Amino acid sequence: LLPYFIPLSCRYFRWWYKKTRIEKKSAFIDLLCAVPLQQIYGQPPLWAQGWCTIPRGWRADFCRWQLNPGLYHYETVIADQFTVCLRCKGQTIYQQVLSVERPSTLQGWNWGYCGHYAFYHALYPRAWMVYELPGQNVVLTCRQVSPVIPHDYKDSSLPVGVFIWEVENGRDEDMDVSIMFSLQNGTGSKEDRSGGHWNEPFAFEKEGERVTGVLLHHCTHVNPFTFAISAREKAGTGVTHFTAFNPVGSGREVWQDLLQDGRLDSPTGKSSLTEKGEVTAAAVCASCRVPAHGHRTLELALAWDMPHVYFGSREKLHLRRYTRFFGSGGDAAPALSHYALTHYEEWERKIDAWQKPILENSQLPSWYKSALFNELYFMTDGGTIWLELPPDCCAEDLQGPAGAGLSHLLPVLREYGRFAYLEGQEYRMYNTYDVHFYASFALVMLWPKLQISLQYDIAVTVVNEDVQPRQYLMGGQTAQVKLKNVVPHDIGDPGDEPWQRVNAYLMHDTADWKDLNLKFVLQVYRDYYLTHDSLYLRDMWPVCQAVMESELKFDTDNDGLIENGGFADQTYDAWVVNGASAYCGGLWLAAVCMMCKMAEVLGDAEIRQKYMDILRKGKEAFERMLWNGKYYNYDSSGSDTSSSIMSDQCAGQWFLGVCGLDKGEFEVFPKSHIISALKTIFEKNVMSFAGGTMGAVNGMRPNGVPDTSSVQSDEVWIGVVYALAATMIQEGLVEEGFHTAEGCYRTVWERLGMAFQTPEAYREKKVYRSLAYMRPLSIWSMQLALE
Repeated sequence: LLPYFIPLSCRYFRWWYKKTRIEKKSAFIDLLCAVPLQQIYGQPPLWAQGWCTIPRGWRADFCRWQLNPGLYHYETVIADQFTVCLRCKGQTIYQQVLSVERPSTLQGWNWGYCGHYAFYHALYPRAWMVYELPGQNVVLTCRQVSPVIPHDYKDSSLPVGVFIWEVENGRDEDMDVSIMFSLQNGTGSKEDRSGGHWNEPFAFEKEGERVTGVLLHHCTHVNPFTFAISAREKAGTGVTHFTAFNPVGSGREVWQDLLQDGRLDSPTGKSSLTEKGEVTAAAVCASCRVPAHGHRTLELALAWDMPHVYFGSREKLHLRRYTRFFGSGGDAAPALSHYALTHYEEWERKIDAWQKPILENSQLPSWYKSALFNELYFMTDGGTIWLELPPDCCAEDLQGPAGAGLSHLLPVLREYGRFAYLEGQEYRMYNTYDVHFYASFALVMLWPKLQISLQYDIAVTVVNEDVQPRQYLMGGQTAQVKLKNVVPHDIGDPGDEPWQRVNAYLMHDTADWKDLNLKFVLQVYRDYYLTHDSLYLRDMWPVCQAVMESELKFDTDNDGLIENGGFADQTYDAWVVNGASAYCGGLWLAAVCMMCKMAEVLGDAEIRQKYMDILRKGKEAFERMLWNGKYYNYDSSGSDTSSSIMSDQCAGQWFLGVCGLDKGEFEVFPKSHIISALKTIFEKNVMSFAGGTMGAVNGMRPNGVPDTSSVQSDEVWIGVVYALAATMIQEGLVEEGFHTAEGCYRTVWERLGMAFQTPEAYREKKVYRSLAYMRPLSIWSMQLALE
């Protein structure tokens, strides 16, 4: 391997040095500066889809920020806290920051809450923190709610989150309770000290409901924004504020103000602009009287308004989706806060209606219910961006020179916007298509219009090209960025200009990859099958024909089966495959089958016959070259590892089963062979690996030893395991499917402490790769199989 990796390493380092040290930009994959594992993200991220996200840690801190699209800043901002004040008979008897931290700043505050008296659990998009205040006989429960609601294309786009504080007074006397929410103007980055930031109080009243708080205007040159911290005024609840304080000082002025009477002074007027090097923060406080042995609720919110956004290239100014409903003037934070605090109860009713049938199904294990909903964190915290088309946008602006045939491109994107999410927080490419193939089940099941929108964007890139030459790092060859009539690897890097410049991935020239074109065809028919959108199918049909024509050149011997090229030419981009293969060959036959079905639906008899003939030949070749009596060999090369057992060998059958194309004239793989292969995978890749407790290893030798021929063959890919489990469930192996998937959940969420940052891969000995990754969203295919 050394003659292979040394030139690759040299090419990568030269490219990395130019990118990061000379151009001062981030690498799309930074192999030299990986994000370290921090086992702190115990709560799901705020906020809604296509917006910025701020995950809170299990210690209740605000610790991971994504305001600029796709770019993450990992910093715990110590001033961002909730503080409780208890008063009895006119005296403050208890005042505590609800954080276990003991920082070097804000030392005038009472820190170090004992973690023994705090508990939390999360079920995305909600989380609960319970504080049993020691010695006070008072229990606080903070319920965190984000409007992540299936089939909702308005509220799910809003940059808001609500904190509902339930106060239980176990005392024999009434208690005055205050919750103070403090927030720094910024995210803990150097821009917080750039100067020119300022705060101001606000009040917003509509339809008899009044919300008050503080706006924190963060006035950077690129992508400025406004935070809003607020609380809901109602009978018995008072709201006060502190407009500006120094979050790196002692903080005594705020602390003493609250301590004196459980309220803040609420000065009027704006704060002064910060000087360069200066930081500012604000606080809002909600207060109420809780009767003896009684219960009261305080409602606070965090919102922010960044209506316009530039990507890294700063070439185009984009509008965020929520501006469709709240305007793009940069003054929407008060209205957003009011909307959140007056609509969260409706959101929760919708969330309950969605989740309750699954949660109350006693046939489903508890770990699965947790995994199913909590893995959805990546839909919002995957560097996600949801954009609104400009009002003056026309079809020509979207479709490029060759996209005129996509007749519904403009109506779909105008109605539902453009949606993109990263391959992973460390692999910074939007809508990485070979991975989205797995993750797309979450989108098509919960927000199908966004899947349709995403597919239209991919279709546009298929029919266009980018002739700019560049060197690819893996092999060193020079080729153009994007060929016509092939599916791109991704739609771009947020550090550049996504949609305009695609294929940020430059490890391989993916025009020669064997899986991308097939995954487009498979998703098109899967989407049609689940949504019944015939207009979409008709628009996509010519694109499917084009990519399949491009794919046919890989059938070098005209036996109806494509061949891999002797390099890592598919999603397993470091695992070499040569000749006919179980993975790509299976995807090919599934795509050919779906071409036949689509042609039948659309009445295209000529194309149907063409692909029926290919399917007939290909099925025979696939069985003859790869079936060994128990499972499908990894490939047909005859190499030392060609007989390896690949956990993903039934990926084609997975999609066929989803679409009901696994029987009768459309049966591609003999049912007995599929069952045998899945049972072999369970026996070898699952039960013979780590005692059956870590899911399925990607590659296993027939003798029960992991395949170590590549850096990926002896990894476990969580998203692939969930897809494998779905396939098992589809084929009636329900117990095996749940056992297989449970191993991944227990490993990631419990043993490795990777809550809300599920990686792409891990090995048996606690080595992991690529935190917070897209592919595990495939767990929603398990739910589809169960349904």
